[in-house]
Amino acid sequence: MRHGKKVNHLGRKTAHRKAMLANMACSLIEHKRINTTVAKAKALRQFVEPLITKSKAENNQTTEKGTHNRRIVFQNLRDKYAVTELFSAVAEKVGERPGGYTRIIKLGNRLGDNADMAMIELVDFNEIYNADKPKKKTTRRSRRGSGAKAEIAPVPVPTSKEGEKADAEVKADVKAKADTNEKAEPKVKADTKKDVDATAKADTTEKADPTVKSDTKKDVDVTAKADTTEKAEPKADTDKKVATKSKADDDKAAGSDKKTDDSKE
Repeated sequence: MRHGKKVNHLGRKTAHRKAMLANMACSLIEHKRINTTVAKAKALRQFVEPLITKSKAENNQTTEKGTHNRRIVFQNLRDKYAVTELFSAVAEKVGERPGGYTRIIKLGNRLGDNADMAMIELVDFNEIYNADKPKKKTTRRSRRGSGAKAEIAPVPVPTSKEGEKADAEVKADVKAKADTNEKAEPKVKADTKKDVDATAKADTTEKADPTVKSDTKKDVDVTAKADTTEKAEPKADTDKKVATKSKADDDKAAGSDKKTDDSKE
């Protein structure tokens, strides 16, 4: 039974395990992500995150603290180039993050021995995941003033002079906008002038075409002839009616004369 055994030995002795974790930590600091087994990735996370915390600027405000933390980190990593990278580039990127500097992503099983594989990376150096996320504002809240009520600041009432100044500023803004609009009007006028010139050219081209004129004249003559024929037809009808009426009157008069002659005889 392994009661109380928190450290994963990883099948190695102590010296071998420490050297392996130091080399893996140096590779992670240099390349920002590495592929390994899930068990080694979890062990590496416990090993490297305290070292990243010691490299942050807020923990190295004095020279004494800075040199002390550098010596502790060098004791674990055993590589001066990795230490300088950790205290410069990595510490600058990770400065606002309060822990949780690494991420483990499982990749499936290895082909040879079917071991669980994973990728461990530094969170702040992944540009794909952090592209759309805005930076959060860090605000610290103190517990000292939690019991006291926050005082509400009085709203300042503007005086008459301040009101006059505000009115003058508003009028100046309106005047500036009007000036800009007046400057923009000549462009509109020029555009309308171009449109008028185009329409005038079209009219002149229509006047210049004799074929169009002759066609329109023919149409007018045809319509005039049709109107005259329509007017002449009702006149002929009226003349016929008058002639027939006059004949009937003559016949009646002749008949009446014959009757009077017969009666005299």
